[in-house]
Amino acid sequence: MVQFSSAKKTMNPIFFIALGLFGVYTIEFGVVGILPAIIERYSISTSQAGMLVGAFAIVIALFGPFMVLLLSKLNRKNVLMTCLFIFAGSSLLSAFAPNFYVLLALRMIPALFHPVYFSLAFVTAISLYPKEKATQASAKAFVGTSMGMVLGIPITTYIEHQFSFEAAFLFCTLVNIAAGIGIAIMLPKTPKAEKITYGKQLGILRKIPLWINIGAATFIFAAMFSVYSYSAEYLEQVMGMNGETVSVMLVIFGIGGVAGNLLAGKLIGIHMARTTVLQPIVLALSYFLLSLGETASIVPIILIMVLWGAVHTSGLIITQIWLTSEAPEAPEFATGLYISFINLGVFIGSAAGGMFIDFLGVKGTIWSGLLFIVLALACIVIKIVFFNSKGMKEKGISQ
Repeated sequence: MVQFSSAKKTMNPIFFIALGLFGVYTIEFGVVGILPAIIERYSISTSQAGMLVGAFAIVIALFGPFMVLLLSKLNRKNVLMTCLFIFAGSSLLSAFAPNFYVLLALRMIPALFHPVYFSLAFVTAISLYPKEKATQASAKAFVGTSMGMVLGIPITTYIEHQFSFEAAFLFCTLVNIAAGIGIAIMLPKTPKAEKITYGKQLGILRKIPLWINIGAATFIFAAMFSVYSYSAEYLEQVMGMNGETVSVMLVIFGIGGVAGNLLAGKLIGIHMARTTVLQPIVLALSYFLLSLGETASIVPIILIMVLWGAVHTSGLIITQIWLTSEAPEAPEFATGLYISFINLGVFIGSAAGGMFIDFLGVKGTIWSGLLFIVLALACIVIKIVFFNSKGMKEKGISQ
């Protein structure tokens, strides 16, 4: 394991790993911010444009674990750099795509390599720190993920409005090139990954507790994106905000998300099971407060957005650590499974939220989110009651 004696040396490679995560998540979600421009540019319907997001998530869900398995034996540093330059190239070509179907095809390329980068970024970040600080390392690296998830949309929207359609994609290109160069220079040369046989990696699929954790992660992300996917509409229609105010509130949401991610990294390192149970409970609380927000003044609304952003974004690192703790013998493959199933959760949650809106109006997203929270908590409780006590003690992990 590569470790550094000074915080300065440690932070440099972590920063570029995080920058790469920000880049790939801006590619995945940032396109939402320029959908109107895409619809106008290519003369397509809204549902067609939505394929740019849905198809991206489905490709990750279907192919993620296999791509990670295929590349798991290669040098991590080289694979990280290659992924980032692939992301950059895809974004560059997307800026000048001649038609919608070429743009859609170009989106599939980074979708294939997204879980590979995510998995290796997680493992590499941990390798830079002592074992007892592993979760803090993850939290620092995944600040990039949380920022990409919550700030990618407003950033690309702003760039497209201020400059051009092409500039939004070129921004993603520059971010990923910078991250790739930074990793090339700052990340120490990593030894070739330990040769874990494909059979041993696939063997983790026989673990019942792992599948229960996968269920919990999937349901938590379905809960998160049942509401977040329609956050702009909710703030406009229920809380009566204009477009400019909505943008400000989403930035506040993102600030809360970064803080929540770092706090969750510390808490889960102290007490994994309790932190995992607490996250969906506090998420439900934030939804309850959000449902009452239409009658609140601006200060309470800001506090609600900070809380919502913090607990929403912390779901990423909490579910990731919770799931992969069941398969320490194959961390890359376990993380590949994780990224695939949470993207499935994003897809399910977004679809369910839309269905609830059809029947109950925009506020129906709250009920959709609460339904998935109940399912997630059921999985977590089953795992703790029937599997955790003995397993956690054997692994020496605090409950």
